[in-house]
Amino acid sequence: MSVLMRDEAQARAQFLDVQRYTIDLDLTVGEESFDSRTVIRFTALADGDTFVELKPATLRAISLDGHPLDPADLTENRFPLTGLTAGPHELHVDAAMRYSRTGEGMHRFTDPTDNETYVYTQLFMEDVQRVFAAFDQPDLKSVFDLTVTAPEGWTVLGNGIGRHTGDRRWTLAPTPPISTYLVAVAAGPWHSVTTEHAGLPFGIHCRRSLAPHLDADADEILDITRACFDRFHEKFDEPYPFDSYDQAFVPEFNAGAMENPGLVTFRDEFIYRSAVTDTERQTRGMVIAHEMAHMWFGDLVTLAWWDDIWLNESFAEYMGYQTLAEATRFTDTWVDFGVARKGWGYDADQRPSTHPVAPDPAAVPDTASAMLNFDGISYAKGASALRQLVAWLGEKDFLAGINTHFARHKFGNATLADFIDNLASATDRDVHAWADQWLRTTGVDTLTPHVTEADTTWSLTVDHHGTRPHRITVGTYDHTIDTQSGPDRLVLRDRFDISVPHDDSAQDGPTTRPGRRPALVVLNDNDLTYTKIRLDPESWNTVLDGLSGIPDALTRAVVWNAARDMVRDGELAPATYLEAARTHLPHETDLALLQGVLAFADTQIAARYVTPEDRPAALATLTALNRDLIRRTEDGTHPGLRLIAVRHLIDAATQPDTIHGWLTDGTVPGGPELDPELRWRIFTRLAVLGATDETAIATELAADPSATGQEGAARCRAALPTPEAKAAAWQAMFTDDSLSNYLFTATAQGFWQPEQTDLLTPYVPRYYPDATALAVRRGPAIAEAAGRYAFPAYAIDADSLHRGEQALTDQGLIPALRRKLTDQIDDLRRALTVRNAH
Repeated sequence: MSVLMRDEAQARAQFLDVQRYTIDLDLTVGEESFDSRTVIRFTALADGDTFVELKPATLRAISLDGHPLDPADLTENRFPLTGLTAGPHELHVDAAMRYSRTGEGMHRFTDPTDNETYVYTQLFMEDVQRVFAAFDQPDLKSVFDLTVTAPEGWTVLGNGIGRHTGDRRWTLAPTPPISTYLVAVAAGPWHSVTTEHAGLPFGIHCRRSLAPHLDADADEILDITRACFDRFHEKFDEPYPFDSYDQAFVPEFNAGAMENPGLVTFRDEFIYRSAVTDTERQTRGMVIAHEMAHMWFGDLVTLAWWDDIWLNESFAEYMGYQTLAEATRFTDTWVDFGVARKGWGYDADQRPSTHPVAPDPAAVPDTASAMLNFDGISYAKGASALRQLVAWLGEKDFLAGINTHFARHKFGNATLADFIDNLASATDRDVHAWADQWLRTTGVDTLTPHVTEADTTWSLTVDHHGTRPHRITVGTYDHTIDTQSGPDRLVLRDRFDISVPHDDSAQDGPTTRPGRRPALVVLNDNDLTYTKIRLDPESWNTVLDGLSGIPDALTRAVVWNAARDMVRDGELAPATYLEAARTHLPHETDLALLQGVLAFADTQIAARYVTPEDRPAALATLTALNRDLIRRTEDGTHPGLRLIAVRHLIDAATQPDTIHGWLTDGTVPGGPELDPELRWRIFTRLAVLGATDETAIATELAADPSATGQEGAARCRAALPTPEAKAAAWQAMFTDDSLSNYLFTATAQGFWQPEQTDLLTPYVPRYYPDATALAVRRGPAIAEAAGRYAFPAYAIDADSLHRGEQALTDQGLIPALRRKLTDQIDDLRRALTVRNAH
């Protein structure tokens, strides 16, 4: 396949003006392919040549201005259009297109629960070419007019309001000018809940087998949708720019969600069929708010080229958290961002694959390289940068600049330069200099406090390792007398703002405050900037005794992140982190914080940062911690906290008796009862421990034959500690190519287990050649999954590192796999460094 080069796109944008696509899709012709007929009306602005993109199963016919062209001229994904004269043209394309099982293009899914079939599009970056012919680049916006033929009993959803016109035909209202990658269709026997808000039709949709679960949460989902919609209209001068707002929860979706105008698609794990915590509900709410923010930033105003993807994602990430906090009951969203999301950015920014939030255009020469920038930098770091910008600029001026941006570029395209110019128009501050320091640089700064004390005052100096200016809040805390048992309690003495210049030479000197030195000094106390922080020695001693006694959850998140970063940087022993968790998490009240710390302790410390010899002790610590949490919640007052503890106790189990007993009884003593998620979690751990077998897995699958059950069974079968199970899983992943994207991921998740090192050792050298060949055959989505989930993450030794480094020299790696391997191998290198440091 030929990837689109930036210079090609720029030349084509200057050569063409595209007015309208008329697309006719027929979804009734079979299970392997669908028919796609496209008419593109465009104007050539000069005489010359260009090309149109498509990836058909069969190109049946193509004509330009009524003159037939030879379908054999299609080369890879490009059809040449030569000898064009200046003026209007009309291109007709008739093709058969393949359905996808990898979440790319038109994905087809048959629900094993009821045998109903659903299809939906995911056209991001280059995948529109799998559905219809297009001039496929974001700055050739056009009107899209779609008609769809679907099986009887199906409903067809799209960017505009759909109307059933009889004889299985659906007509979707023409769109305003949008980019090719934002066109969307979702068709099937959907279960729908519809309403109206602000004069527009709103709807939420899922497959029929999930109908009871959608109905149970419909009020919550729609309430959040309405609240965010209204809040965005308070923030933005431009009204919502499309004719309806549908949200479809679709199966086997590769991303969390996709911001198609008028038809947002979400992974349908957000329709909860098992118990979840309030933090998980908050995450769903954040994704709803994030995707709605895209209606303005991304859809109304779209990037001109993919180097500015952060303009879409950073803005939506920031607005998602901020607007959810302002408009709904989820007022502590930034705690979850700090402890669960921000580390994604910090980790990505310290790898060899790091890049600026706004990379140099030369670094994104084509679509393949652009796809690699959808990472923690474009999302979490970019959102953190915007949060710091708002703290520095003020929200009033920030929103004024944003509204200028919308007004100047609505239904068009914009660049970073446009965005910065529009922000600058609303303030006297030097936004251009800020952008250079924050958006054009890489790496994570580190701020370290130095505290001194005189007779009646204390002073703070900040050592700045980095290149960016920071506006931060410093929090100071004192011990308080508290007769209750447990860790020391702390009370806020003071919060004050300081500016940390971009380098140490520009600092004015220490900040002096009255009184004795506080027991605890926390830099970036309200987490308004993007930097690692350290604690002075006395503050660190206070934290070890009193972390859970810090009164504000966001401050606790900042401190826990500091401890996390110290572990990753080799400055804090993993065992010390675990002991801090053992001491303080039994007293933690914030669910996002509890979940974030436990996740790091489980998936990084116990699984990777301690040696195999020390893993049993780490798991024992986690087990004791989770048992403490379960005992604390016996009165039923903290069901979310109890659910988190039960999940993590299952994952840390080293003996099967307790969790097998829960499975037999169908409940944890004192609750909760085992729902499908908990049952499959227990089965997976029993499989790892060799305490279940194929017969038991098959029996459980018969009781839960849903898509999630199929994934659970695949995960369990791959986790069984037998040579036969491992061979079968490897064959399924890397040879027969029959697994869908979700079943591939589930199999990969089960395969590598720290407890099975001897059994898995022969597969480590097989991974790199097999993954390389798989990526070439099955494409970027499976390549990403193979790099993320099928990588031998628990083979942490010098030999594995050497194999990985050698694999990166292979010129046959496709970009998606190369990026994932680069990150995984760097994480492997870091894990070895952490182990060797302690």
